[in-house]
Amino acid sequence: MSDGLTAREAIALVAEYFDETAETAETPTAPAAPAAPAAEARPPRATDRVDGPIGWDGYDALRARAWSRSGEEESVLWGTARIGGRRAVVVSFEFRFMGGSLGERTGDRLEAAYAYARTGRLPLVSLIATGGSRMQEGMVALTQLHRVARASALLRAAGIPQLAVVRDPTTGGGWATLGAGADVILALPGAQIAFAGSRVRTPSEPPDANLSAYTAEGQLDAGQIDAVVEPEKLADTVSLWLALLAGGTGATGATAGTAGTGGTAGTGSTADPAPPPHALGGTTGAAPTGWDAVQRARSATRPRAAAYLDAYFDERLPVHGDRCGGADPGMLCGFGLHDRRPVAYAAQAGTATRPAGYRTAARLIRLADRLGIPVLTLVDTPGAANDAEAERDGAGAAIAAAFAAVAEARVPVTTLVIGEGGSGGALALAAPGNTWVTPDSYFSVIAPELAAAILKRAPSEAAATADQLRVRPQDLVELGVVRGVVPPADGGTGRP
Repeated sequence: MSDGLTAREAIALVAEYFDETAETAETPTAPAAPAAPAAEARPPRATDRVDGPIGWDGYDALRARAWSRSGEEESVLWGTARIGGRRAVVVSFEFRFMGGSLGERTGDRLEAAYAYARTGRLPLVSLIATGGSRMQEGMVALTQLHRVARASALLRAAGIPQLAVVRDPTTGGGWATLGAGADVILALPGAQIAFAGSRVRTPSEPPDANLSAYTAEGQLDAGQIDAVVEPEKLADTVSLWLALLAGGTGATGATAGTAGTGGTAGTGSTADPAPPPHALGGTTGAAPTGWDAVQRARSATRPRAAAYLDAYFDERLPVHGDRCGGADPGMLCGFGLHDRRPVAYAAQAGTATRPAGYRTAARLIRLADRLGIPVLTLVDTPGAANDAEAERDGAGAAIAAAFAAVAEARVPVTTLVIGEGGSGGALALAAPGNTWVTPDSYFSVIAPELAAAILKRAPSEAAATADQLRVRPQDLVELGVVRGVVPPADGGTGRP
């Protein structure tokens, strides 16, 4: 079942103004068969033949009925819109036109929309409701996915954001290109979202199979989309996303700089680093011993990542999941506005970070880098998850991806250690040369208890081992591992 929204109603949900591109704005008159565009407008297409490229009996009549029923001459319309006062290119699918299926003319329109967005450097918003490729056009229809994928890749390389709003239903190649290929994916509640539509799923699937996997909510749980948004909140959410994603310098012409510290981004300007947050919680003064530093960081009353993000950002929205089937609630990622400037963030929430968390952080950092948006990372973990499930899920490769994302970033990355800095699982998110610490944090090559065990010391010697490891904030400054200890908000010196 469709969500019932027409293409134009979907546009009205998000845009205060829409200017349809002239080539898609003819007033339909429901002729016996859709008239082919003038020869001078474009080369003849296989679709223009009687009954389409493969001569599907009755195809012209099907299209004519779809035109009459929907009021649209194709399954997609596009144009420029104003969303929250910001211009964007909007593509919207008409499900009443042959199930929103993709045919050759659909490919023409989608390719034109992407090209217009690239030329005008406008973000692209896709409002998708489709059953996939149009079987009445055979392989000609299926190969339109190549065109869409290529157009999307060109837009991505130009540093222009792509946002998808997934309606009901979104399946097949439309999901696998415009939907799943977008930078940020929002979905309407209850929408059917799957590569395989309900009529083509594996026949051997048991009758009692959990069908939630094919819904927006199931895809959110699996880390495949970023949020499920109620229709009445969609306009504000899309508007804020455009402000966050389109506020960077873009990736065109970016050149690599010093790893993780910010090179030359966008059109040649240098992005300013995000300032580290103030310390929260009121802890002042140097930790007397290494073990005192560890105990401070492990205190249950110490502020965690969510408190820091709430204090730092005026508004923020989440980037959720690794797009590989996993999500880690202990890794908070997204974009926010700090002093009216977009900043991307990846924040550990105090738990052992799962592989999905590292993959999500890497995805976030690479997206921010492509869009020319500075990154803030908050480090707080006892270490990477090291159980058997984490190993099966590719812990080593996921941590490597996070290290690489930071190392390759051309935008500046700022790191604040707000609690536990547990070994490589913490270091993977730390910016070389631009890492700061709070007074109630520590950073260590390994947890003191584990170091004592490896050295075959008694458990009672963990405290002394912590001193030997030099894990206190002031030790880290002296060692040159971090730049400094951030003051509290009322410290009188402002941000570092």
